[in-house]
Amino acid sequence: MLGARCLFRALRSCSSAPCPRHRPSSKLSVRDALGSQNTSRERVKVQAWIRSIRSQKEVLFLHVNDGSSLESLQVVADSSFDSRELTFGSSVEVQGQLVKSLSKKQNVELKAEKIEVIGNCDAKAFPIKYKERHPLEFLRQYPHLRCRTNVLGSILRIRSEATAAIHSFFKDRGFVHIHTPVITSNDCEGAGELFQVEPSSKTKIPKENFFNVPAFLTVSGQLHLEVMSGAFTQVFTFGPTFRAENSQSRRHLAEFYMVEAEISFVENLQDLMQVMEDLFKATTMTVLSNCPEDVELCHKFIAPGHKDRLEHMLKNNFLIISYTEAIEILKKAAHSFTFTPEVAAVDLLVPVVGELFGGSLREERYHVLEQRLARSGLTEAYQWYLDLRRFGSVPHGGFGMGFERYLQCILGVDNIKDVIPFPRFTHSCLL
Repeated sequence: MLGARCLFRALRSCSSAPCPRHRPSSKLSVRDALGSQNTSRERVKVQAWIRSIRSQKEVLFLHVNDGSSLESLQVVADSSFDSRELTFGSSVEVQGQLVKSLSKKQNVELKAEKIEVIGNCDAKAFPIKYKERHPLEFLRQYPHLRCRTNVLGSILRIRSEATAAIHSFFKDRGFVHIHTPVITSNDCEGAGELFQVEPSSKTKIPKENFFNVPAFLTVSGQLHLEVMSGAFTQVFTFGPTFRAENSQSRRHLAEFYMVEAEISFVENLQDLMQVMEDLFKATTMTVLSNCPEDVELCHKFIAPGHKDRLEHMLKNNFLIISYTEAIEILKKAAHSFTFTPEVAAVDLLVPVVGELFGGSLREERYHVLEQRLARSGLTEAYQWYLDLRRFGSVPHGGFGMGFERYLQCILGVDNIKDVIPFPRFTHSCLL
């Protein structure tokens, strides 16, 4: 034991001695490198993909990007570097010194001392072509590659920022985040457009349900949020929902994300509408503040003129018309419409996508719900829902916002399939 202790001390003493090797390069993202104020020739390492390459007689210029920003980092290398494997789309690790750039387009550039190709890319076979602005329709053919383009990169960074902003909005206002189930026995929407969940095993007993009841992929987390609103006055969920709609329209997906909230002790729609408007504006202002270049790219190349429409929405209070007023307007239209009885519900209609939010006050009166369920033959299945009204019920209401439609709205993207990483719709489930 004593010998072991002496050996340990000797090793520790040796390891603490000065090391003559060079200090390792610090790893930086492209975004951090571009924003660096320290150009005192500190050695850094950047791992990214080549977005462009230009070779001159004595100098080699690369632009590399790792997805952390829209802007790429310029790498300047000696022409002695073997440029045959340095092709558009190749992944590389570049080590060198950050120096002040002579170019007016960026403040710093990376003077390369070592360039290592991590993964080769055959630029001729690569469907994404350098300097080509591919239409969004074309890129949908390559869901595994389209994220490498500037436009999809910008949309996905905005999507990430909007996700964080929505969570911050609810957290700052005291909402509790609830993970509602993806598999459910409820049909919240009542439309019957459900994906049924069954085991893939061939050994299951015929006609036997895995859960003892038919189970489906959720179409909404509303009913589960209503359960939670009996213990927490403000709750929300943000997750995937599913609709088996036989539609390939620009507004519909089979899998999409919903932001849903439920608030207890709410007795009027005005309170709900204020939260809806505040959520839209706060989230959008955060996105505009944190992703200005990405939003500008979308407004410039995808939806020219949309920037002014969005600014108008943010600077003005949302217009409100009653159901009665809406009916009077529609009666004057050239088309005929069918009108349903008035309920305590609200929709937010916006440019580009139409309906963005849907909300309502929930029926909290026990006897009214009991009668409706009895008429539909659902009393036994929804006894738990009646229990919510029997034991400490309160007036409450909630809303849902389609997240992909929200992104369409603020960016001006016409087709919903272009604002989600992997779109699922009828006859299409690539990857």
